[in-house]
Amino acid sequence: MKKIKRGKGTTKLATGSAFEIDQKIQNSFKEKTWDETVTKDSWMVFKVMAEFVDGYEKMAKIGPCVSIFGSARLRPGDHYYEMATEIAEKITDIGFGIITGGGPGIMEAGNRGARNGGGKSIGLNIDLPFEQHFNPYIDKGLSIDFDYFFVRKVMFVKYSQGFVVMPGGFGTLDELMEALTLIQTNKIGRFPIVLVGSKFWGGLFDWFKGTLLENKLISEEDLELYRVVDTAEDAVSHIKAFYDKYTVNVNF
Repeated sequence: MKKIKRGKGTTKLATGSAFEIDQKIQNSFKEKTWDETVTKDSWMVFKVMAEFVDGYEKMAKIGPCVSIFGSARLRPGDHYYEMATEIAEKITDIGFGIITGGGPGIMEAGNRGARNGGGKSIGLNIDLPFEQHFNPYIDKGLSIDFDYFFVRKVMFVKYSQGFVVMPGGFGTLDELMEALTLIQTNKIGRFPIVLVGSKFWGGLFDWFKGTLLENKLISEEDLELYRVVDTAEDAVSHIKAFYDKYTVNVNF
């Protein structure tokens, strides 16, 4: 029996140690929290559906586009920022709009290039605690907010006819691997994936060849799913050559 001193006397508590009592209280809250979480998950489906419907309705009206991915941390004057701007402008010259993540850095550069080229400039923004805010080069009415990364990635893949991947961090790698996986598994049709910066990407693709391929975790033909370039001209030429040969289609 646990007792606590109060003045000269003692007061009895409930049977069991303070630790056991604390555990019982925590367990009761855990049970309640779990039930509430399950209920919340069920209602969350409607929020996810709303994001899909809003995205589909807006994106379906835009027409063929190319997505540009890359770091939010690169600023004007950086070599890759300036190259992304040039690539985006040249892409609009061959008839495509530009989709980015809507934020700063390479995303801003992509939208800026689209604006310079007079093409459509779309931003798919994600709500983040840092880094992310709409850049000023997105066309009015073509900025879309998302709470869920997976919904946003569906919009990128469904409505992009090509990916240009500039240097970036985990988010950029996530978007790249999503596209490669979907094409490799035939979940979507093949479209051009261009990685800019052989020095930046070289280590990753050496690992693809020297580790993944060597251990038979990918196939030789998987290495043909992407093209690595070092100039804006080569990036755009690869996309143009692809669609000189194939028809532009929505991916799924």
